Amino acid sequence: MSQAILAIDTSCDDTSAAVVCGGSEVLSNVVSGQNGVHERFGGIVPELAARRHLEIIEGVVDEALTSAAISFGAVSAIAVCKGPGLIGSLIVGTAFAKALAYVHRLPLIGVNHLEGHICSAFLKEGGPPTLPFISLVVSGGHTSLYRVDSRGRYRELGRSRDDAAGEAYDKVAKMLGLGFPGGPIIDRLAHKGNPRAVPFPRAYMPQTLDFSFSGLKTSVRSFIANNASNITVEDICASFQAAVIDVLIRKIEWATAQQNITSVALSGGVAANDGLRERITRLKGIETYVPPKPLCTDNAAMIGAAAYEQFLKGDFADLRLNPRAYLPVG
Repeated sequence: MSQAILAIDTSCDDTSAAVVCGGSEVLSNVVSGQNGVHERFGGIVPELAARRHLEIIEGVVDEALTSAAISFGAVSAIAVCKGPGLIGSLIVGTAFAKALAYVHRLPLIGVNHLEGHICSAFLKEGGPPTLPFISLVVSGGHTSLYRVDSRGRYRELGRSRDDAAGEAYDKVAKMLGLGFPGGPIIDRLAHKGNPRAVPFPRAYMPQTLDFSFSGLKTSVRSFIANNASNITVEDICASFQAAVIDVLIRKIEWATAQQNITSVALSGGVAANDGLRERITRLKGIETYVPPKPLCTDNAAMIGAAAYEQFLKGDFADLRLNPRAYLPVG
């Protein structure tokens, strides 16, 4: 079995472990979510997330190994997400990975969470896109565009200046009393509404490939306060989602034109949004890679994919590896 990497991700509220061979073949990918823990608070409570990781991480790792039908004797390295993310959650994952690496005398690889999202495109499930490609990472914590020349060679082209797209989804859902997480709920209701019902603003900012969604969020709040009885929730959701997707698609079009690239990969939790997935596949003259939904949200398989290049280079961490809440790619 070639380079089987046991990967761990506890960057936010999902506890995940996976076994990935050769940087592309997923033998197992176990994800245990915490929506039931955080739903009544309307968002993720960092301390509760960290405690839950601590409770279940050993079982999740055992399940990943069992599902892959391998033992530690067949594992070539331990990879773990070292950031960015919630620092308490990251500490649980990195501490557990370091313990495994020490006990089993295996190399330890620290992986950037954003690089993991980018590298989900290299997993065998439909990928990879033709190199070079533009990677749009769009999630609850990040909305960024990267130029990807190869595995391990990325350049950031644009990022969110305020709220990430997924964060805007959750906040709008909370305004409407829809529950948590808000993204899937809004996406489902948007299919029943009129996307032209409310002309919410689009912050295109044509001078840059950066993103901004705080103004859209404020516009939705103002509209709800002044027009709650005159329009359906479905129409508000559809109009809000149309505004978000219009901006994301426009930025992709500008990035591909600017970089003279005709290949695009989508990743991150918002990449599971049906409206966005449908729109991106309609881009003319652009080859698009949209990963299966389980590989969009936070998962350890993408950490295993990103770790592969570091494994080949011998780029290992030692037991002093510490996570960081803020950790840009590169």
